[in-house]
Amino acid sequence: MTLFHEIYSLYFRIVTHILDRVEITDAQLQEIIQKEGYKDSVLFLPQKLIPQKDGSDWMLLRRTDQGTLRSILGHKPQRTVTKLQKRWLKTKLSDPRMRLFLDDETYASLRQHLSDVPPLWKDGLYCYFDQFSDGDDYCMESYRKAFCIILNACKNRSVLNITFISNKGERKQICGIPLSIEYSRKNDKFRTYFRCIDNGKLRSTIIVNLGRILTAEPLDSHTHSTIQMQNVFAARQCRKPVTVLVTQERNALERFMMEFAAYKKRTEFDPETGICTVQLWYDLTDETELLIRLLSFGPVLEITAPSHFRALAAERIRKQYALLHGE
Repeated sequence: MTLFHEIYSLYFRIVTHILDRVEITDAQLQEIIQKEGYKDSVLFLPQKLIPQKDGSDWMLLRRTDQGTLRSILGHKPQRTVTKLQKRWLKTKLSDPRMRLFLDDETYASLRQHLSDVPPLWKDGLYCYFDQFSDGDDYCMESYRKAFCIILNACKNRSVLNITFISNKGERKQICGIPLSIEYSRKNDKFRTYFRCIDNGKLRSTIIVNLGRILTAEPLDSHTHSTIQMQNVFAARQCRKPVTVLVTQERNALERFMMEFAAYKKRTEFDPETGICTVQLWYDLTDETELLIRLLSFGPVLEITAPSHFRALAAERIRKQYALLHGE
């Protein structure tokens, strides 16, 4: 049994959003699907919602005399929350990282509504053996405040003044725009991609760990909504992807796909050998972290290309062997 039934999937949320409207035009319907759905959703979902002459639509909307679309429902659609979903939500609320995305009032309200619901699992049930122990302190008030300010700035493309401690222990102050917030599971830390501004001009992009940020002050009068995220990260992406061979031994292929679910990839599976060839595209600033994560799979994974990345892996393995057994 899956944790969430298909009736709570993305398409049902899109349809609910459309049926919530009193009236909607074809263009507005297309815009909602394009904005909230997948890239290929606009290829078939509108045809299922807009009335068709052959009756192949879902018959949820009818055409008015003015040419707009209106829901056939007498009331707005409502979705129930199952007991399993409540238990999952109660479990997520015990994660201190959830407090970063919820204000105190919302968090307290959810805790109250779920007070009699047992969690699916308790803290401490899982042990992350490959995770650093010096992760961020998510419960610290100053950390939560800075996270909230940076998160809002990411959504609005607004300018911030931040003060932080660099890797060398130096106190620095810069002005710029946070582009995104990223979580590193291995380091158990959040970090932000920060586009610096100098004399009113956009400069280089740096990465700042949120745990090193001392203050974050928004400049409400400055926004840069024209920045295109895909252009910023395209410039940082590797030109040649890393190519690896993954076997099915010890459930390696499934573990690999889960570990690198967020990466752009291309896969090719050979049913005769049971080996999957995967190409991974990555941010050049994350090359060392990617290397460590790949090597953690041990003999069930082989790095085949590019040559410089394979050489980095070989050198790292030689150093590890020297530490264990000597030169």
